[in-house]
Amino acid sequence: MAYEVLARKWRPRQFDEIVGQEHVVTTLKNAIESERVAHAYLFVGPRGIGKTTTARILAKALNCADGPTVHPCDKCAACREIAQGSSMDVIEIDGASNNGVEQVRSLRETVHYSPVHGRYRIFIIDEVHMLTTPAFNALLKTLEEPPGHVKFFFATTEPQKIPATVLSRCQRFDLRPLTVKEIVGRLHQLCASEGFDVDEDALLAIARSAEGSLRDAESALDQLVAFCGEKIRESDVMAVFGLVARRELEALGKAILAGDAAAALETLSRFDRAGKNMNRVLVELLEHFRNLLVYMETDGRKVEELLPAQSAPLADQAALTDVEKVMRIVETLIEAEQKMRYAASPRLLFEAAIVRACHASRVISVGELVKRLEELAASVTGDAATAGGGIAADRSGSRAPATRSAAAAKGKDQRHGSYRLTEKVNREGAEAKVREKPPSGDECALLSEYWSDIIERVGRFAPLAPGYLRDAKPVAVKDDKVVLGFDREFPSEPELINIPRNRKAITRVFSEFLGREVDIELRILDARDTLPADIKTGDSGVAAGRATPSSQTSGTPTTGRPPRTTHPRSGRKKDSMATRQKWMQNGTVQRILEAFGGDIVDIRV
Repeated sequence: MAYEVLARKWRPRQFDEIVGQEHVVTTLKNAIESERVAHAYLFVGPRGIGKTTTARILAKALNCADGPTVHPCDKCAACREIAQGSSMDVIEIDGASNNGVEQVRSLRETVHYSPVHGRYRIFIIDEVHMLTTPAFNALLKTLEEPPGHVKFFFATTEPQKIPATVLSRCQRFDLRPLTVKEIVGRLHQLCASEGFDVDEDALLAIARSAEGSLRDAESALDQLVAFCGEKIRESDVMAVFGLVARRELEALGKAILAGDAAAALETLSRFDRAGKNMNRVLVELLEHFRNLLVYMETDGRKVEELLPAQSAPLADQAALTDVEKVMRIVETLIEAEQKMRYAASPRLLFEAAIVRACHASRVISVGELVKRLEELAASVTGDAATAGGGIAADRSGSRAPATRSAAAAKGKDQRHGSYRLTEKVNREGAEAKVREKPPSGDECALLSEYWSDIIERVGRFAPLAPGYLRDAKPVAVKDDKVVLGFDREFPSEPELINIPRNRKAITRVFSEFLGREVDIELRILDARDTLPADIKTGDSGVAAGRATPSSQTSGTPTTGRPPRTTHPRSGRKKDSMATRQKWMQNGTVQRILEAFGGDIVDIRV
């Protein structure tokens, strides 16, 4: 007797033997029992999961001598002929080789013939999507209103190629790929019945290579039996199909999570020397990290589709990383998998992806970064007033200590008011920066000392105003007015400052700083810092006035300072170096630079 391969020998003969398609089986059983069987069914899904098998079992259930029944007897002539493919009432057609309009017209002519033995004349068309458009059009009318004794069962792997007019005339069932656990369970039954000695790791490797197809798994087992007899181990599966052992794959994943690029590349090189398919290795590695991601996101609850041998290593690796790192690794590998399909050197591309994945695992997560920034911000908030006070004391020549008691600070704040410039800590990594106005009676000097901080504060309310204020300087504070002076080389800046939004923001910040409501007065200074006539400060505009006679005849500037011949910005470089030295010695600044490996780019005090 001719040898029958395992895939045919173990083909399901009853609805209850169909693996992993409970939703389809339950619906068909209910339809048979309630006598609501439709005239056309479409079974959709990838290869080897039971589309044509389901159609045959349904045909047996309808034409069985004891039927219609959900349990065909497999003993009557109708059941045996359908199982053997020799029934005159159940006609199987290969859509790939009978796809022309002439074959469909011939089918239409035979539709009207009554069944020979059974109740129904059933047409099973496999790979129906291969029919041509004229063939589908020729079938439409018959498919819509067939005779009562005719049933159509279609099977396809590509339903998108079937015209919508055909799809709308059928009841569609989508069969899903089987899980590794389901395939291993079925192979256990087969091996126990056939007397094969196959270990768990070997069955798991076969199931992984089948990619959801039970028929592929059974065919692979058949090939292994021919290779090494009835005793099969995981190494045999690796040798025959060029697969990667599960433990080696887990070791590669662990090296990537640890950021050990050298170990990961050595493992990959070993795979290449053993003749492993790099594309296949990458797909299996992606599947491993997918399982790890699902395990971590569900806290290990959704592992019913995995075997204990698969889920145990996932628990160990989940303790080494977090979800964000795994997501970055998966994205890197997916990008590499898409490029490797067309790469001339898949190994080179794979190695580059492995190195990127290793470095991705070292990146600090956003959540961890924000947490560290918040801790540093709290430290800065506590130390900034001390640092600012120390610098202010140095500038004024005071030798008072940088730290002050809480009671003294509170008394100073009550007498002079306090001013804070705080920049929000956000997820992009900005640091909190707090400034406190030191006690002083010279308000104009205070404005000059904290001018850069004031400009920064203004920018929070009027984004364009800081660019104009940088060309100005506080000249005097007269009761409820702050006089701002502009050099003649910036004649248009006062007009821009006087835009309602800019002016409102500036007066608001000045009022906060000085502790009372103030307005601003804009003036253009001559080369000797004299204060010419007032510039119009209303909201309607700004105009430069002429210098007053007193200022023209007197050689002394109104500010009381000696004439200045250099540009007001000269000499800043020396001051900035001294300021940089003071901040570099601050303990908080040193901790921030050490934590983030950065450097001071700009200082605004």
